Amino acid sequence: MLKIGITGGIGTGKTIVSCMFAVLGVPVYDADSRAKWVMHHNLELRQELLDAFGSETFSEAGELNRTYLAGMVFNNPQRLEQLNSLVHPHVGKDFETWSASHAAKPYVIKEAALMFESESWRQMDEVVAVYAPLELRLKRLLKRDAHRTEADIKAIIARQLSEEEKMRRAQHVIYNNDRQLIIPQVLALHEQFSKANA
Repeated sequence: MLKIGITGGIGTGKTIVSCMFAVLGVPVYDADSRAKWVMHHNLELRQELLDAFGSETFSEAGELNRTYLAGMVFNNPQRLEQLNSLVHPHVGKDFETWSASHAAKPYVIKEAALMFESESWRQMDEVVAVYAPLELRLKRLLKRDAHRTEADIKAIIARQLSEEEKMRRAQHVIYNNDRQLIIPQVLALHEQFSKANA
């Protein structure tokens, strides 16, 4: 079974691409949502987070205090790196367990914004980068995330690996630029990945 990574910066449309693969019957692991699940349910990680970030990390009801945690790491690269160094290994193990449950499939997909930053690309056989130009990403995100300003979005983008670097490191690129159709690009890769493990 092939393990295919899908990555791309905020607003590139990697989730739309992943949904298209899911419609084709490919199991898709959403690293962001699974990370939240793991932070809630993995007792070892919960304790590591409490030790690192204090008792306010979880509410009295045991819910992850995402607002508090985001405030701790947003403009603090060292704290963000600390958080990622705790969370990513547990998500990696969770992905391996999940992948094993889909062993009969020709391939599975892991969607992750920080695939290269977190080193999780090392678990993948191949990586697909989803690309969109900056001005189009800003337009999409300002429409989608009404609570964010252009400055907020640019700050997030500035902390992510550049799109050019992602494209250089990936084995495949899907262009989501409103000029090239996405579906034919997805279908071509689906055929390629399915045959590779036939």
